[in-house]
Amino acid sequence: MHKKLYALVLIAGCALAGCGSDDDELGLPDPSSGRGNAPEEVMSAEEVAEEKRGDVDCPADIDTPERADGAPVDDVVGVRPGLTLDDAKNIVLCTHDLLVAEEGSRQFNMQTYGQTIRQGFTAKFAEREKTADEVRKEFSEGWMDRAGNAVVQDMFPGQAKWYVASMGMPGDERVIAVAREEWFAEGKNPTAASVADALVKKYGPPSRNQESQNGQRRLDWIYDPRGRAVGETSPLFSSCMGISSPDGGTSFSPDCGLVVQAMVMTLDSNRQLAQSMQVGVIDQATGYQAIVSTEEALQAGENARKAREVEEAAENADAPQL
Repeated sequence: MHKKLYALVLIAGCALAGCGSDDDELGLPDPSSGRGNAPEEVMSAEEVAEEKRGDVDCPADIDTPERADGAPVDDVVGVRPGLTLDDAKNIVLCTHDLLVAEEGSRQFNMQTYGQTIRQGFTAKFAEREKTADEVRKEFSEGWMDRAGNAVVQDMFPGQAKWYVASMGMPGDERVIAVAREEWFAEGKNPTAASVADALVKKYGPPSRNQESQNGQRRLDWIYDPRGRAVGETSPLFSSCMGISSPDGGTSFSPDCGLVVQAMVMTLDSNRQLAQSMQVGVIDQATGYQAIVSTEEALQAGENARKAREVEEAAENADAPQL
């Protein structure tokens, strides 16, 4: 079978070499103009979330049929492959009042022929607005961090963020992968062992259960396209990869089925306590077919458009003057 690798491309909002540092380019007031002397009114995180979330009805009302009886557990806090994109977004936003979603920041390397295909969304906690001085300072520090290849953490204890990938024709986009990261609140960190036990209780005996020297743990649940668990003796064991980080990439293969992957990160100060957890689910074969089918449908639509234009040209076009 001819196989094609489908990967994700992160759309950067600003290339490093093309970003200016002038206040005009940042949209900030000129300090010398006197406009920055008055106290600035900024929106709180709650106000930002309320404005960006729009109308969200909780608990989420889901129209997608439930998972088939006997099928492997395939959800992350209720979000699973096969859900409509709207159902998935409703579930995510209902998990916390401060979560806001953004579409369009990540795209598959596929030809859409000018059609708008919703290819998923990211969601993270809203933050309060920053003052002009804070934006300047953050921009300056961010420039230095990028120049020094510093690791910048975008989450804090008690927060969570999501990535949900979807595919399908406009209006019928379905989830094909989901990943969530959660940082446990300070002073309420569970033991790493109890987090791993909770994962096994939900998803069943893992195909892979590895613990590193620093106490961090990785667990994988691997299935073939027929829903059968994959063991170490199967060639799929090392070739069917999952996704756990919302910032990670995805790839799809028709040879692999459902893959659940979890990572448990521990505190530097106490390796027996969990700092954070990542859990992701990807349906590789179904996702692969969804991408192929969508590309084929878009190609057919493009061919039909060209054919119509040729027919119209035959009837209405002006004859050349020779």
